[in-house]
Amino acid sequence: MAKGIEDKVVVVTGASSGLGEAAARRLAADGAKLVLGARRLDRLEKLAAGLKLPAGAVVQTDVSKVNEVKRLVDRAVALHGRIDVLINNAGIMPQSPLERGRIDDWDRMIDVNIKGVLYGIAAALPHMKARRSGHFINVASVAGHKVRAGGSVYSATKHAVRTISEGLRQEVKAYNIRTTIISPGMVATELPESVTEPDFAERIRKNYEGAVSADSFGSIVAFAISQPDDVDINEILYRPTSQEY
Repeated sequence: MAKGIEDKVVVVTGASSGLGEAAARRLAADGAKLVLGARRLDRLEKLAAGLKLPAGAVVQTDVSKVNEVKRLVDRAVALHGRIDVLINNAGIMPQSPLERGRIDDWDRMIDVNIKGVLYGIAAALPHMKARRSGHFINVASVAGHKVRAGGSVYSATKHAVRTISEGLRQEVKAYNIRTTIISPGMVATELPESVTEPDFAERIRKNYEGAVSADSFGSIVAFAISQPDDVDINEILYRPTSQEY
């Protein structure tokens, strides 16, 4: 069990695969009490069984729906009496040039990548404020630091996550709440599968051939959570050693 993580109540969105699943596996090994949300309930239940989570520790959750995010956080409080950490991880990346006018993709990225984070904050902050303790971990991206042609809207959503997180950091100091932005580069997940344009999907798949394991994300999450209460790790940007972008 890891000092600083054992018995902490951690809620993870987008936990059915990729970064969320890796974080869940690492934190479970470190003794955290997990409540997991994602749209794919069957995969959540399989993960929960493997991690031996208690009944009720998974909630089918679409983060673009505010009531579903609230239900996820409320489940953690009902099961464990509190929420210590919220990992706002759910995200999608259907990149394409603006000239193609993929408005549905733009809307989905805004709904999931931005509103999903805001809904998580709205659901968890009252509980953390009441206890004067808590930790938000919001997942951005290297694309939240750099923009490439074809990635304008995705980068905008990840810039937004960083901006929201910094504003949150300043607002919650009085309540002893910590905030962390994690901006991964290329990590081996299902994220490239959310790209809807075939030519861009192929390019991104080739780029991701140098991706690092999602376990790297789990290690970084554990590092941020395990710090002493008076240490607030505000932002981590990491990439594969071979990644230029």
